[in-house]
Amino acid sequence: MGMKIQQIYTGCLAEAAYYIESNGEAAIIDPLREVESYIKSAAKDNAKIKYIFETHFHADFVSGHVDLAEKSGAEIVYGPTAKTTFKSHIASDGEEFKIGDLTIVALHTPGHTPESTTYLLRDEAGKPHCIFSGDTLFIGDVGRPDLAQKGDLTMEDMAATLYDSLHSKILTLPDEVLVYPAHGAGSACGKNMSKETFDTLGHQKAVNYALKASTKAQFVKEVTDGILPPPQYFAKNAAMNKNGYERLDDVYEKGLKPLNPDEFEAMANLTGALIIDTRDPQTFTKGFIPSAVNIGLNGQFAPWVGALITDLKQPLLLVAEADKAEEAITRLARVGYDNTIGYLSGGFAAWEQAGKDIDTIQSISAQEFELLAQANPDAQVLDVRKPGEYESEHLEMTLTRPLDYINDWTNEIDHKETYYIHCAGGYRSMIAASILKARGIENVIDIAGGYGAIKTTGLKRTDFACPSKAMKA
Repeated sequence: MGMKIQQIYTGCLAEAAYYIESNGEAAIIDPLREVESYIKSAAKDNAKIKYIFETHFHADFVSGHVDLAEKSGAEIVYGPTAKTTFKSHIASDGEEFKIGDLTIVALHTPGHTPESTTYLLRDEAGKPHCIFSGDTLFIGDVGRPDLAQKGDLTMEDMAATLYDSLHSKILTLPDEVLVYPAHGAGSACGKNMSKETFDTLGHQKAVNYALKASTKAQFVKEVTDGILPPPQYFAKNAAMNKNGYERLDDVYEKGLKPLNPDEFEAMANLTGALIIDTRDPQTFTKGFIPSAVNIGLNGQFAPWVGALITDLKQPLLLVAEADKAEEAITRLARVGYDNTIGYLSGGFAAWEQAGKDIDTIQSISAQEFELLAQANPDAQVLDVRKPGEYESEHLEMTLTRPLDYINDWTNEIDHKETYYIHCAGGYRSMIAASILKARGIENVIDIAGGYGAIKTTGLKRTDFACPSKAMKA
């Protein structure tokens, strides 16, 4: 008897999958691409995975439903209106599914996407216990309504649909029901998410700005206000989730190839592969393979790859710390980049020992930058944070050049000029600096510690902390 609900939270993607078990039967909700951990959990509980519930066609990651169904024999369930090219069960609104002593009810809640579905879990006594709300309801926010506009449907139409779904299907549930969403803070699927990964529905009614909107018109206005365009990989991941994808085991087989420096160099030249160096930015700066791009595994690695590398089929070669190649391949595959073709055996040290060419990027402290800026007030300083971060506060002398849009603004850059680059903490600025360097802009200098460090200097800042100013800005 009893039930087990486990939230499996992956911080670097801000994604939550769920494992539910009761009386020898299990279900997985919104699984990640690598599925072995779910299979192990079920084996440990002597349970059979009966269902894989998908709340919608995810855009920000490739789900593991197809591989998991193949390996476990479980049935894939999507909500009403979904169409897949692989075998799946399309639930009707209100349809019930049994997992041991528990009941899962599919509640069709369109708005984020047309097929979005919230799964209500009823306990052994039939009492509503929790909802798995996918991207319909987040903690502190609701799903963005601009991802799945079809035909004549606008973002405002989808937001109005989302309002109806929330008010007719979710807000009618008891206040003590737990809300388990598919994402938390840091995901591009919403704009105001809390750092908390679950809450009670009653508390969300009290604090969630979208649920507090007094009219449908106000809800539509607030939910659609200030949405940045989605990263380019979103539509591509949604298509993979709908149409299936290469088996992860095959992706590993292709990518987990150790290459010595000569083989690595030959492979890069032969295939035109992009070299991704996954080391820490401050390690990267001291020496790297010419034209390698630094996207560190210590940050939001996969979303940045997805935002910046426009071709999912681009061949990739990896430089990583010892034993990190598999992690990098996994995180790439989670967002649909399945074409890793090898990694540098022995890491960057092996490249150096082989006497190969290396490149560096100068990184200076905020204090060094302060002296330099005072001596040269016309220095070109690029702030690569998001527009909202820049608007809230920035150095007066900086230009806003968000990393998200680097592919659009690189052509404005003067190859002969020297550029000083910063973000908030130093992770994104090294991505930007390495991309610009790979594109032939020689004089890029990173400001270590980013805006956090710059704030401790005496350099003049424009402060929009006052709300009325922020509105105007």
